[in-house]
Amino acid sequence: MSLRSQLLKGVLDGCVMAVIEKEPVYGYELSKKLQDIGLADVSEGTIYPVLLRLQKNGLIKGEMQPSESGPNRKYYRLTDEGKESLNTIAYEWKHIVNPVNSLFKGRNLP
Repeated sequence: MSLRSQLLKGVLDGCVMAVIEKEPVYGYELSKKLQDIGLADVSEGTIYPVLLRLQKNGLIKGEMQPSESGPNRKYYRLTDEGKESLNTIAYEWKHIVNPVNSLFKGRNLP
Protein backbone atom coordinates (compact mmCIF):
# COMPACT_ATOMS: atom_id res chain seq x y z
CA MET A 1 0.00 0.00 0.00
CA SER A 2 1.40 3.41 -0.98
CA LEU A 3 2.00 6.16 1.54
CA ARG A 4 -0.74 8.25 -0.10
CA SER A 5 -3.21 5.37 0.29
CA GLN A 6 -2.27 4.95 3.94
CA LEU A 7 -2.74 8.65 4.65
CA LEU A 8 -6.04 8.76 2.78
CA LYS A 9 -7.35 5.69 4.59
CA GLY A 10 -7.08 7.59 7.86
CA VAL A 11 -9.28 10.46 6.70
CA LEU A 12 -11.56 8.81 4.13
CA ASP A 13 -14.50 8.33 6.51
CA GLY A 14 -14.51 12.05 7.23
CA CYS A 15 -14.22 12.93 3.54
CA VAL A 16 -17.13 10.63 2.67
CA MET A 17 -19.30 12.06 5.45
CA ALA A 18 -18.41 15.64 4.44
CA VAL A 19 -19.68 14.99 0.90
CA ILE A 20 -22.84 13.28 2.17
CA GLU A 21 -23.48 16.18 4.55
CA LYS A 22 -23.83 18.58 1.61
CA GLU A 23 -26.47 16.46 -0.16
CA PRO A 24 -27.69 12.85 -0.30
CA VAL A 25 -25.61 10.88 -2.80
CA TYR A 26 -25.35 7.34 -4.14
CA GLY A 27 -22.09 5.39 -4.25
CA TYR A 28 -20.92 6.10 -7.80
CA GLU A 29 -21.81 9.78 -7.49
CA LEU A 30 -19.90 9.97 -4.21
CA SER A 31 -16.84 8.40 -5.81
CA LYS A 32 -16.99 10.92 -8.68
CA LYS A 33 -17.34 13.88 -6.29
CA LEU A 34 -14.26 12.77 -4.35
CA GLN A 35 -12.33 12.28 -7.58
CA ASP A 36 -13.44 15.72 -8.81
CA ILE A 37 -11.94 17.43 -5.75
CA GLY A 38 -8.59 15.73 -6.32
CA LEU A 39 -8.87 12.34 -4.62
CA ALA A 40 -8.41 10.51 -7.91
CA ASP A 41 -7.47 7.20 -6.31
CA VAL A 42 -10.83 6.84 -4.54
CA SER A 43 -12.70 4.28 -6.61
CA GLU A 44 -16.12 2.72 -6.20
CA GLY A 45 -14.36 -0.36 -4.86
CA THR A 46 -12.93 1.79 -2.08
CA ILE A 47 -16.17 3.65 -1.38
CA TYR A 48 -18.62 0.80 -0.87
CA PRO A 49 -16.82 -0.82 2.10
CA VAL A 50 -16.62 2.63 3.73
CA LEU A 51 -20.34 3.21 3.15
CA LEU A 52 -21.20 -0.20 4.62
CA ARG A 53 -19.05 0.45 7.70
CA LEU A 54 -20.50 3.94 8.24
CA GLN A 55 -24.02 2.58 7.87
CA LYS A 56 -23.32 -0.32 10.25
CA ASN A 57 -22.02 2.19 12.81
CA GLY A 58 -25.17 4.31 12.49
CA LEU A 59 -23.38 7.34 11.03
CA ILE A 60 -25.21 7.28 7.70
CA LYS A 61 -28.50 5.90 6.49
CA GLY A 62 -29.12 4.44 3.04
CA GLU A 63 -32.46 4.70 1.31
CA MET A 64 -33.46 3.27 -2.06
CA GLN A 65 -34.92 5.84 -4.45
CA PRO A 66 -36.05 5.68 -8.07
CA SER A 67 -33.55 6.77 -10.68
CA GLU A 68 -34.39 8.75 -13.80
CA SER A 69 -31.96 6.57 -15.74
CA GLY A 70 -32.00 2.90 -14.80
CA PRO A 71 -32.61 0.94 -11.62
CA ASN A 72 -33.25 2.36 -8.17
CA ARG A 73 -30.25 3.81 -6.36
CA LYS A 74 -29.32 3.79 -2.70
CA TYR A 75 -28.89 7.37 -1.52
CA TYR A 76 -26.97 8.03 1.68
CA ARG A 77 -27.69 10.69 4.30
CA LEU A 78 -25.94 11.57 7.53
CA THR A 79 -27.70 10.61 10.74
CA ASP A 80 -27.62 12.89 13.78
CA GLU A 81 -24.87 10.67 15.17
CA GLY A 82 -23.04 11.04 11.85
CA LYS A 83 -23.21 14.83 12.07
CA GLU A 84 -21.73 14.71 15.56
CA SER A 85 -19.01 12.33 14.39
CA LEU A 86 -18.18 14.56 11.42
CA ASN A 87 -17.86 17.56 13.75
CA THR A 88 -15.45 15.56 15.92
CA ILE A 89 -13.42 14.47 12.90
CA ALA A 90 -13.24 18.06 11.59
CA TYR A 91 -12.15 19.31 15.02
CA GLU A 92 -9.44 16.65 15.35
CA TRP A 93 -8.31 17.20 11.74
CA LYS A 94 -7.87 20.91 12.37
CA HIS A 95 -5.69 20.17 15.38
CA ILE A 96 -3.54 17.76 13.38
CA VAL A 97 -3.24 19.51 10.02
CA ASN A 98 -2.09 22.91 11.34
CA PRO A 99 0.91 21.58 13.31
CA VAL A 100 1.87 19.19 10.49
CA ASN A 101 1.65 21.99 7.92
CA SER A 102 3.90 24.16 10.09
CA LEU A 103 6.46 21.35 10.25
CA PHE A 104 6.48 21.04 6.45
CA LYS A 105 6.37 24.78 5.77
CA GLY A 106 9.10 26.04 3.47
CA ARG A 107 9.79 22.72 1.76
CA ASN A 108 10.13 22.86 -2.01
CA LEU A 109 7.59 20.24 -3.04
CA PRO A 110 6.58 19.38 -6.60
